[in-house]
Amino acid sequence: MLDLGPTEWMAIRLSLKVALWATFLSLPLAIYVAILLARGKFWGKQALNILVHMPLIMPPVVTGYLLLMVFGRNTALGHFLENTIGLVLAFKWTGAVLAAAIMAFPLMVRSIRLAAENIDPNLEEAARTMGASPAIVLMSVTLPLMLPGIVAGAILAFAKALGEFGATITFVSNIEGQTQTLPSAIYSFLQVPGGDRSALLLVGIAVVISVLALVASEILGARVRARVGGR
Repeated sequence: MLDLGPTEWMAIRLSLKVALWATFLSLPLAIYVAILLARGKFWGKQALNILVHMPLIMPPVVTGYLLLMVFGRNTALGHFLENTIGLVLAFKWTGAVLAAAIMAFPLMVRSIRLAAENIDPNLEEAARTMGASPAIVLMSVTLPLMLPGIVAGAILAFAKALGEFGATITFVSNIEGQTQTLPSAIYSFLQVPGGDRSALLLVGIAVVISVLALVASEILGARVRARVGGR
């Protein structure tokens, strides 16, 4: 049994919670945006592509600061969300979910978009010529063929969300038991004398979880590809 204290366990549980919610909530939008970028022909497509990938090229601290400026409790939007639906993002674990989702979103979209671009359009055209509506084609042909990319993108986004630090600590701070995720806890332990051991344990756990996520991505992706290929 790992010799971890309450602080370490809370950070691990919160990180898993944040990563799962970030992946789950952003997946539908990622699928929609990926299909839009892969298939759509519209004005502003390049601008949308740049916007989606901005979190990859901007410093994470900048992303966190922008989130604070938009969703802070003293901003118009933050005040509206708190007073209408009781949703507070800044300095709350819900804000950590938002920050992690935004940072992981580009990776998810790229994986799903590649899967969408590799679909043979003749398969969808054949379904349409047989009288299938666009919705039926999407559900019965397009999405099943995209499934390997969707699975890979979701797991990759989960791993990215699990390790998110810069945007998260800027937007929700590093409050023990409330917003302190695994990377934030590692950072905190490195700042205090004698914290090296706890930091090292958490680093090892983070590495194990990341490796397991990547292995799971490969295994699930291979199984999905085999199932789709055998249809």
